[in-house]
Amino acid sequence: MARYSGPVCRLCRREGMKLFLKGERCHSEKCAIEKRNFAPGQHGKDGKKAKVLGYGLQLREKQKARRYYRVLEGQFRNLFEKAVTQKGITGELMLGMLERRLDNVLYRMGLATSRAQARQVVRHGHTIVNGRKVNIPSFTVKPGDSIEIRESSRDNVSILSARDATAHTPSPAWLEVDREALRGRVLQMPKREELVQIQLNEQLIVELYSK
Repeated sequence: MARYSGPVCRLCRREGMKLFLKGERCHSEKCAIEKRNFAPGQHGKDGKKAKVLGYGLQLREKQKARRYYRVLEGQFRNLFEKAVTQKGITGELMLGMLERRLDNVLYRMGLATSRAQARQVVRHGHTIVNGRKVNIPSFTVKPGDSIEIRESSRDNVSILSARDATAHTPSPAWLEVDREALRGRVLQMPKREELVQIQLNEQLIVELYSK
């Protein structure tokens, strides 16, 4: 399944909430949810909302999480399978692994205004983890890892602009961030209450994949 390349605001409207896919636009009056808070399509505005139960409810939670973290179905399913084999609450373990993806960590550090931009920063080779260049967005960091922008990329206009644009956004407690030096360190595993900005019931996702 190819990565979605259409208008991302359509995804927020489909889920009926902000998924923070467009960076600063999501915090302005231009946000699609603020202007057109109804489902996309010709029947979105006038159509009646069907009551979602059972499988449909589980599917919507899974799609919401996938779109929020910008991962493909195969990647998402693989993380679930990995979480099942570990000790702990499966849903929380899965979200923790999503949160520790390198592209998400850059976004949480405020060095990108969206996960899509963070993914691009990583893919273009601007990122160093523990002194080594990493250009894989799905790379999973762990406590003690240091993440920074490589020396030759510290004048990158996009990265500096993103840092300035997200200056008002606090970093999560599980990350130690030096915004001026464009670096950070993973202090600990993220806790459930620190994970997502949106309302999400990960247990429904576990139930969906456990069928």
